Amino acid sequence: MSSTLELALPHVAAMHAYTPGLQPTEPGWIKLNTNECPYPPSPLAAAAIIAELAGEGEKLRLYPNPKAAPLRQLVARLHGHGLLEENVLIGNGSDDVLNLLVRLFGGPEAPTAFSQPSYSLYPVLIAIQNGRAVPVPFDRSMKLPVAALAATDARACFLTSPNAPTGVGFANAEIADLLLRFPGLLVLDETYAPFARENAVALLASHPRLVITRSLSKAQGLAGLRVGYCLAHPEVIDLLDRVRDSYNVNRLSQVAAAAALSDGGYYDAVIGKIIRTRDYWFSEYTQRGWFTYESQTNFLFTEPRNGRGETGPEVARSLYEFFVAQRILVRGFPGNPLTKNFLRISIGTDEEMLAVNEAIDSWLR
Repeated sequence: MSSTLELALPHVAAMHAYTPGLQPTEPGWIKLNTNECPYPPSPLAAAAIIAELAGEGEKLRLYPNPKAAPLRQLVARLHGHGLLEENVLIGNGSDDVLNLLVRLFGGPEAPTAFSQPSYSLYPVLIAIQNGRAVPVPFDRSMKLPVAALAATDARACFLTSPNAPTGVGFANAEIADLLLRFPGLLVLDETYAPFARENAVALLASHPRLVITRSLSKAQGLAGLRVGYCLAHPEVIDLLDRVRDSYNVNRLSQVAAAAALSDGGYYDAVIGKIIRTRDYWFSEYTQRGWFTYESQTNFLFTEPRNGRGETGPEVARSLYEFFVAQRILVRGFPGNPLTKNFLRISIGTDEEMLAVNEAIDSWLR
């Protein structure tokens, strides 16, 4: 009898799964390793779920709206720029949308490019489709490598803007230049756009090969409900609808997402507070003499320097392990030459960020 591993498709049996950040199950941790929102979602989101559960959850026996059509309409209206429902697709988190895009445009005969470092899920999704990954590296300047990206033979290119894990944002002029020079589909992963100085939504009208993906996990605090979406030309949305699951977003997630997106004033305040906290600690880490990328996200990517003024992967690992001993979770990226000296610290509450700073002081002593 063959083993199940032998029965699996060879390319799947040989691949490695995506590794998410640690998720502690016991209380008492300061969790700053997965860029979650440090504040609760709009109260309207929970109220919408409670309303949907009325009548002993009678609605739960019914399938959700298969296209999440009301949510598509709301997203289009909120973004403006002439977008319509036909320009929007809702996903089970933005990861679902990214998966559909690779399913549609990637594969053995369709190479897929992505900048590196960036979201480490991209090569996993490409591997699932038995595709050929074309990584295009940044250097330490984090200047967008437009020429190198445009020179690939990829059918689609994934670019995180602002970048993860560095937090560096890219100007619309650079994105427009890349769109003119790259002949394939450009997927602009704008997961962190709510915290950035600008976004590329205005470019959609004149660039039908542009797809923008968004998440409600970071700014809206709905990571546990898994809702994301993309904005694109109606032809792209139609193709995506052909390959997605018929009911890919459950009804509780749909109503909570709609309620959250409708509470713009609440989130303007949350996003503003996160940005002020981020910018304060960027200045503090810089004053310590730690090289820290100027962030347009809800995290900071910083290169620790120990009491002897040393940097390097061992220094970063030492601080990471000290944090864990203090029940603080951040994230390291030791697998890439550009990122191995750094730690990524999600922006938490003021109290959490002070605890991180106190831990750094103790480590330095």
